[in-house]
Amino acid sequence: MKTAVIGADGQLGSDLRKIIPDNELIPLTIKDLDIADYEKTRAVLLAAAPSVVINTAAYHRVDDCEINDNEAYRVNAHGAKNLSLICRELNIDLVHISTDYVFSGDRMSPYSETDPPDPKTAYGISKLAGEQFVKYLIPAHYVVRTCGLYGVAGCLGKGGGNFVENMIRKAAAGEAIKVVDDEIVGPTYTFDLAQKIWELVRTKKYGLYHITNSGQCSWWEFASEIFKIQGIDVKIKKTSAAEFKAMAHRPKFSILENKMLERSGLSGMRPWKEALRAYLEERGRSIR
Repeated sequence: MKTAVIGADGQLGSDLRKIIPDNELIPLTIKDLDIADYEKTRAVLLAAAPSVVINTAAYHRVDDCEINDNEAYRVNAHGAKNLSLICRELNIDLVHISTDYVFSGDRMSPYSETDPPDPKTAYGISKLAGEQFVKYLIPAHYVVRTCGLYGVAGCLGKGGGNFVENMIRKAAAGEAIKVVDDEIVGPTYTFDLAQKIWELVRTKKYGLYHITNSGQCSWWEFASEIFKIQGIDVKIKKTSAAEFKAMAHRPKFSILENKMLERSGLSGMRPWKEALRAYLEERGRSIR
């Protein structure tokens, strides 16, 4: 079974490359194709002839999406539409990565796959539109929503960093650290996510899935755990999302319930604290 990973040099794509056997992997980057370009994407996938496409490509600078919503829709919605049509025509299973931002985050209880979406941002709306194209255009699909990603490769769309590394960098530089304490997330290690996606595509149990590490915390609690594991004594000031005055609305509560994983017979995801420790070990960080 050949699997094409679109965005293979990104944070999640890089970990998928570690999981998928080399003789089954077709790594594709923006140098190979732009999913918003239908003809080029079709030509590349026709020549590569994969059995599965995993689409990790997205325009996900959340605040920039508010200003440049055309680009958000071009990549996140029309790109997903193109892949859906091409994969349906070529009889290829499609895995499409989505986000917790399809929910408002205004309620203080976990969101399951059956809860109605209610996005509040251009980013969330564009990602939901992409989900809808996938859902209605190609039956052989997996839509995977996730949250709070961090991985060794870093996020290309955000300069190659991630929240964990940004916190460590600030502490090393002696910078004052302020982190919001009124947004609740389920931080997810991309290596764990990649493993679960690889398990999922071999089940042939198509549909919508939430996949995150288990448990929840505020961003402040996440930052505190980063420093605790490494034995770094640093003061982290609590602040509010309102104080940051970001252009895009951030969900206050972004916990995704992984209900469909359980129903599909797959094992659950390990707690986020265990995943964070594993990440820091992989990065070669000193830990306690």
